[in-house]
Amino acid sequence: MASQREQWNSRTGFILATVGSAVGLGNVWRFPTVVVQSGGGAFVLLFLAIVLVIGVPAIIVELTLGRRSQKNILGTFLILAPGTKWWVAGLFSLVAVFVILSFYSVIAGWAAIYFVGSLLGIFSGLETEGLTLLFGEIAGHGFLSLLAQGIFMLATIIIVSTGITGGIERWSKFLMPGIIVILFMLLGRTLLLEGALEGVLWFLTPDLSQINLDVALSAVGQVFFSFSLGMGAILTYGSYLSPRENIPQSAILIGFADVAIALLMGLIIIPALFVFNVQPEVGPGIIFVTLPAIFNTIPGSMVWSALFFLMLTFAALTSAVSLLEVGVAYFMDARKWSRRAATVLLGSLIFLIGVPSNLSQGIWSNVLIFGRDFLDLMDFTASSILLPLGGFFTVIFLAWIWGTENALKELNKGASTFMWGSGWAFLVKYIIPVAILYIFVSGML
Repeated sequence: MASQREQWNSRTGFILATVGSAVGLGNVWRFPTVVVQSGGGAFVLLFLAIVLVIGVPAIIVELTLGRRSQKNILGTFLILAPGTKWWVAGLFSLVAVFVILSFYSVIAGWAAIYFVGSLLGIFSGLETEGLTLLFGEIAGHGFLSLLAQGIFMLATIIIVSTGITGGIERWSKFLMPGIIVILFMLLGRTLLLEGALEGVLWFLTPDLSQINLDVALSAVGQVFFSFSLGMGAILTYGSYLSPRENIPQSAILIGFADVAIALLMGLIIIPALFVFNVQPEVGPGIIFVTLPAIFNTIPGSMVWSALFFLMLTFAALTSAVSLLEVGVAYFMDARKWSRRAATVLLGSLIFLIGVPSNLSQGIWSNVLIFGRDFLDLMDFTASSILLPLGGFFTVIFLAWIWGTENALKELNKGASTFMWGSGWAFLVKYIIPVAILYIFVSGML
């Protein structure tokens, strides 16, 4: 029954958990890389505008559907559109959770290895070439990489198995402040580097001549990526909200917090790239090669490197917890499994699904499917196919099937009057679906 469903104990816990869902590994390497490739301050300005026009309204969509249904990602469609096939829309997100977390846990395991390695000083004195070779050895070392992946999944299972308030909310209140404190420590160190101010000014000063359609579309893609839209995590977290929660206000807080962390990450990485005249690599290379090389040029490199990879591991954990909760909520609601059974079984299954992604960086590196190794294939399948489709059908469902009128009634429960409701309804009906379709088409091409 809906009345027996777990609920967040506090708004602070809910906000921190939802922001933690969005702040993950991809944000750390993707945001600074896209900023550098897309015109610096001009991209940042567009990114902030699109957060307001598309990002926050899309968060409201998922939170509203979740709270109204009080169900999981599939159950939401079954409750709000009974007798239809719209539950298939939720299937995209549910499958995406298994796919994403299977390879995400592999990369998170590398982050944990690098944290321990930083404490032991094994990266000290190495330049880019040596760090590149070392990264290949660590990623390709089957036993070590699998062990780290397994430990990371075990930590995720433990947190999710203890429930919303006792597990996810409690740990989010510890992990998210930890991430923020470490980010500010790293920011302070970066800003003390000679020549860092030039990078800061380039990052924050928009050159309007750099703005074009490609930059705008890159900003749209980054907003969806940054907010974890289409994964079902925000919808699932929304299903644990009470009717008293002011969803528009919460969505703005979530959007603001996520943007603030993205900007902090940019202020840490981009000035350092400027100081050392380094071009960022696309993907994990910026984390496991470029940044350690930069740390090695700074006094106290072991400390700063360890802090960075501890922050990265925390960020990965908050995201992984939200992803696993999507699957656990479904099996608790639909299959009546206990939370502990659902968490242990799904977490173990996801670990096994992730083994090929792990081994594809080592002994299975020559096994290619459609020209991609297994980890790259899983990443492409999730980010270019499953997530855009899940997000698109979720928005279309609220706008045209369940209806923005019903959604506004739900929103007004906690917000008394949603002042910009008509504007939000227009964005949800016409603007956001087009933006998601673009992401899908460009990803496939």
